[in-house]
Amino acid sequence: MRMMIVAALVSGLWLTDVYGGEKASVKPTVCVTHEDQLPVQEFTWGSIKWACNGKLAPGAQQTVGLATILPGHGNPLHFHPNCEEVIYVLSGCGTHFSEGQTITLKPGTTLCIPVGVKHKLTNTGAEPLKTLVSFSSGDRKAVFLETSPSK
Repeated sequence: MRMMIVAALVSGLWLTDVYGGEKASVKPTVCVTHEDQLPVQEFTWGSIKWACNGKLAPGAQQTVGLATILPGHGNPLHFHPNCEEVIYVLSGCGTHFSEGQTITLKPGTTLCIPVGVKHKLTNTGAEPLKTLVSFSSGDRKAVFLETSPSK
């Protein structure tokens, strides 16, 4: 009898591991942030204010930020190996380059960039290009293919 109980427990643990059971998962909680308190990443081309990600909200399955690209600048060519990216243009104008295609950006433009697609944004206007960016992972990864930002 004892052997059957041990075998059932071991089988249950194995099945949980094989079929996607989570180990010591983080209990989801509501995360509240306000723009004036967001962590900012500064770059020579602009900045990103992170509104939500796995660091701000442990267990988050998305990353959201407000990106600003300075006039005449652009972010380096890059890709995201673990998530798709959605970009929504809030203000300003520019171009988005990916896979040999250049798209003109203006307020209201939305782009959905699949996992692994190489891309970059460039501000072609006189005012900052402001975008809302969203990634399908709480731990967004980026691989940069240029060593210096584009202008």
